Amino acid sequence: MQKLIFLYVMLFSIHCFCQNKLVLFFDFNKDTPNESSQAILNQWILDNKNSEVTKVLGYCDSVDDSKYNKDLAMRRVNSMITFFKSKAIRINEKVELKSFGKDFKYSKNQSENRKVEVFYNLVKDKKQKIETTKTLSKTPFRNKSDNQIVEQVTTENKENDILEVEDLEMLVDNEKATLASKFDKAKVGDLVRINNINFHFNSEKVMDQSFPLLEELLNIMLNNPSLRIEIHGHICCNPNPNDTKLSYRRALVILKYLTKRGIAVNRLAFKGYGSNDPIYKVPERNEKERTANRRVEILIVAKR
Repeated sequence: MQKLIFLYVMLFSIHCFCQNKLVLFFDFNKDTPNESSQAILNQWILDNKNSEVTKVLGYCDSVDDSKYNKDLAMRRVNSMITFFKSKAIRINEKVELKSFGKDFKYSKNQSENRKVEVFYNLVKDKKQKIETTKTLSKTPFRNKSDNQIVEQVTTENKENDILEVEDLEMLVDNEKATLASKFDKAKVGDLVRINNINFHFNSEKVMDQSFPLLEELLNIMLNNPSLRIEIHGHICCNPNPNDTKLSYRRALVILKYLTKRGIAVNRLAFKGYGSNDPIYKVPERNEKERTANRRVEILIVAKR
């Protein structure tokens, strides 16, 4: 009987907790997150007040010796722990804290190596999640501000359709490796699809795992001062071709991200296409297809 109870508790724990990862980036030789990551962190605090941090890993670029880098990486780890405590975020009593000097796989882009990875748990009520999915599948989701139908979940939702964080990170890494090449080869009038700048459901909030792609887009704009682009926003799930508000907001978020980091606004334009040009046919069959349709694309307007 005790074995059965123990097994039940273990299974319940597995179902109710989900390991998540937050990645934050740092400027050279700094132990506090850079401006863009600070914005991500502040939003994360608002959205994850009930989280519990279980592991924090710190990294450095390849400049300086391994010991100095490892010390700096640990300062980054400690600064995050201090920050989380100041915001009343729970820290697991067995939290794992670890720093890496030069003993990890480096990215060719040094800015990607100056980071901290924060692993945390979220308590999920599985029963509530299923009931919510069923409710959304019966009626369209409506935006309270304009009472228009926006992205909606279909009856084909399944629990095993959820896009895993690790899957998305792998897709983002693959896309980053080819993004600069895509822009180099593109001609004026070409459309560059950035496959994995993705958004949370019914929101213009960029998914955490997609921010490295935004940084890569920023680097491309900085390294090509004659490049002018038009940002196209897209949504999923909504069969109404006239409902484009959310897609406009998504494109505008990308534009603001770039202008706040020094890209002149006269090099940028934006449009929203709603769900009129999906990668996967609407209604989508699963969450991976919905996530893919919630995206941005870049039209090359001018380049040298």
